[in-house]
Amino acid sequence: MKDNQKDPAESLYSTWTSTKVLICFLLLISFSYISYSLKLLHPFICTQQSQFPHLQSHAFVPQPNTIPPSQEPKTNISHIVFGIAASANLWPHRKNYIKLWWRPDQMRGHVWLDQPVKTESNDTLLPPFKVSGDTSGFKYTNPKGRRSAIRISRIVSESFRLGMENVRWFVLGDDDTVFVAENLVRVLQKYDHNQFYYIGGTSESHLQNIKFSYNMAYGGGGIAISYPLAKTLEKMQDRCIQRYPDLYGSDDRLQACMAEIGVPLTREKGFHQFDVFGSLFGLLAAHPVAPLVSLHHLDMVEPIFPDMDRIHALRRLELPIKLDSAGLTQQSICYDINRFWTVSVSWGYAVQIFRGISSAREMELPPRTFLNWYKRDDHTSYPFNTAPVSRHVCQEPFVYYLSNAIYNRSTNQTTTEYVRQQTRMPECNWKLANPSRIHKVLVLKSPNPHLWDKSPRRNCCRVSRSNRKKNGTMVIEVRVCHEDEVVEVS
Repeated sequence: MKDNQKDPAESLYSTWTSTKVLICFLLLISFSYISYSLKLLHPFICTQQSQFPHLQSHAFVPQPNTIPPSQEPKTNISHIVFGIAASANLWPHRKNYIKLWWRPDQMRGHVWLDQPVKTESNDTLLPPFKVSGDTSGFKYTNPKGRRSAIRISRIVSESFRLGMENVRWFVLGDDDTVFVAENLVRVLQKYDHNQFYYIGGTSESHLQNIKFSYNMAYGGGGIAISYPLAKTLEKMQDRCIQRYPDLYGSDDRLQACMAEIGVPLTREKGFHQFDVFGSLFGLLAAHPVAPLVSLHHLDMVEPIFPDMDRIHALRRLELPIKLDSAGLTQQSICYDINRFWTVSVSWGYAVQIFRGISSAREMELPPRTFLNWYKRDDHTSYPFNTAPVSRHVCQEPFVYYLSNAIYNRSTNQTTTEYVRQQTRMPECNWKLANPSRIHKVLVLKSPNPHLWDKSPRRNCCRVSRSNRKKNGTMVIEVRVCHEDEVVEVS
């Protein structure tokens, strides 16, 4: 009988062919479904923003720079436009502070006044004047402040509208602010002026910072605003100001607008508001490891050098600024081991000699020769560490103030001379050498304009062994620290 069953190989082939057809059919359907779904979804995605118009934000994007930052020349003083807030009432006195630092042939900017003032023959040494725009349409409801704060807060916007060319930074200050221009430039060179930057310092008063804001740059100490940020600010500031009629001053109004733009404060320790009373000696003798950029509230504090008025005292800084501005008031700490003394040098300002050995950790704290903004001697009222003024007769420092400065081209070295303040020191019963025998201190230092191009570090100093040959004179060398050099006494 003949067998009617199919060949197994033929049956297997037929089954595999059917499976392939089914898989291809399923893939075709899946691809068609996905393509159709994407077509339906695309219009929905494109119109999402229009469905929520109230959630749109007003974004201000500066024009991109056509020259890469790496190929641009470094920022110099000509790239800065100063806006100095002043009042006609105080102008005859305050203009003398501006003359100390303003250079008519190099700097750009204006003094912004509340009304015109009479000009004198020597006013050519000052910036040109501008009268601020009318602000009577703005509300001001703070019962303790002055509505002049509104016009002062608008100085950056008004300066921007002047359309000056090749501007990278707008810098604000008061008529009693003194800038160290070279150090201001050094600080601004660290930042990309094509980006949004709001740079300055906070108050030396903890309570002032709480009352206003730790996020606010204080205008008297100086505020630097990059060009793109000023451009954005100018577009929205008048609307912004109307939202804050209850604020006290100009700098808190400016900060409120910065908060709306979304730009935080970049703090630089060399911008000094100086919300203190009394003597600035402690703050300048133990200055932070940062370039000294500005001094403010100079009518509120004692002259920085004794036995002279404020203007003449500030003029004494002109020589060290000219010779080595980067090193001005920078502290160095060293020891005279033979006589068991600690020496602190604030270059270009003062030298102190202490009996005994004090650590660098102690010496870097500013002694409280000043009172807080509320005229109290309270160490908890400062946003930084301080040291009490010693009351032990043997721990009082012998202070030597700058009297002269010269530069030797052949050795590329400056010699600054410091003379002891003529005050009667109380008797000390410690069996140590008496610093009263030192009448003059000479400090040798090579200028270092690139000091702040590197990471911050105090300079080192060394007391010269040849001191005993010079009767009544101490010689100190200040220099960049050697490798592995530290301030220690073994």
